[in-house]
Amino acid sequence: MNPTATARRDSRIESLRATPVLSPMRYTLGTSAAAIKGAPLLLLDVRTSDGIVGRGYTFAYKPSGARGIVHVLDDALELVRGDLLAPLDVAFKLERRFALLGVTGIVRLALSVLDMALWDALAVGLGQPLVRVLGAAPKPVPAYNSNGLGLMAPEAAAQEALKLLDDGGFKAVKLRLGYPTLAADVAAVRAVRQAIPAETTLLTDYNQALTTVEALARGRAIQDEGIAWIEEPIRHDDYAGNAQLARELRVPIQIGENFNGPTAMAAALAANACDLVMPDAGRIGGVSGWLQAAGLAAAHGVPMSSHLMPEVTSHLLAATPTAHYLEYVDWASPVLQQPLQIADGVAVIPEQPGSGIAWNEEAVARYRMS
Repeated sequence: MNPTATARRDSRIESLRATPVLSPMRYTLGTSAAAIKGAPLLLLDVRTSDGIVGRGYTFAYKPSGARGIVHVLDDALELVRGDLLAPLDVAFKLERRFALLGVTGIVRLALSVLDMALWDALAVGLGQPLVRVLGAAPKPVPAYNSNGLGLMAPEAAAQEALKLLDDGGFKAVKLRLGYPTLAADVAAVRAVRQAIPAETTLLTDYNQALTTVEALARGRAIQDEGIAWIEEPIRHDDYAGNAQLARELRVPIQIGENFNGPTAMAAALAANACDLVMPDAGRIGGVSGWLQAAGLAAAHGVPMSSHLMPEVTSHLLAATPTAHYLEYVDWASPVLQQPLQIADGVAVIPEQPGSGIAWNEEAVARYRMS
């Protein structure tokens, strides 16, 4: 790609390259659902008729998910090849054309990453950082380190929390919970809380491990232990149960990484199912879906954080009226030329055009999945 290229008004979608990789992780992430040692990512390049390349990636959850996204993207390209580089128009078109198949799961992930790559191409063509194309200025975005703190012995969790705080001067970390017993959850929270500085924000995440009854009991046991939120204590789509937890617990309830598009977020907010929201750009509908979600959060006065893909979501949060926290993970760093920089606990949005994503092609070849 010519980095000085500028998009013509008739710039059109020409081709794409979708590459599944298994990116190595520095910390094993043991959650109540699974232990993750490598991050299955789908990397996407979209080329336009005037030679501009837009890039994006998404976390695919499983290697099979990354491979499945490739096939959906092949179908999507046939529907929009030759269309103008107009991400909102493309998003609306593909949502309609995939409606019979169902815009969820792998289809949602595929259309979202395509949307992210198209917005990147648009910003690159305009010679502006993505955040400026969205109408906002680059600004520091408060972040928490979410790389580790999976299920482990309390002493090990305390030591790992200190390492995570030191890695970028973070002022906030997230601890996974959902141990076999309530007592073990409490022990982990207390060990980490006592080890880290008093001013550090401690977030917790159950990864949907509990029933509503269990969540009430465990929430009451930890809500006075110096935590700032409880994330996904029960099934993410049990809005009635989450609303009960939000009413009865004093600590905020955080959900949103599994919202399937803005309509799901609207339903959750209408049900008072949470105090905080944290959409995933790969499930909310990419940049286009995020903009709708940010409007919903602003209209309801709800703080909005991000889930994964910090290279892109740092731009999005900077353009979000109720921006709260960036979830920072470095899972894509091994395949990037310039990983996102964290300084004194905030994400530094790069000034180069687009989202700042460029692949380290040698690493991509090394970690590519067949």
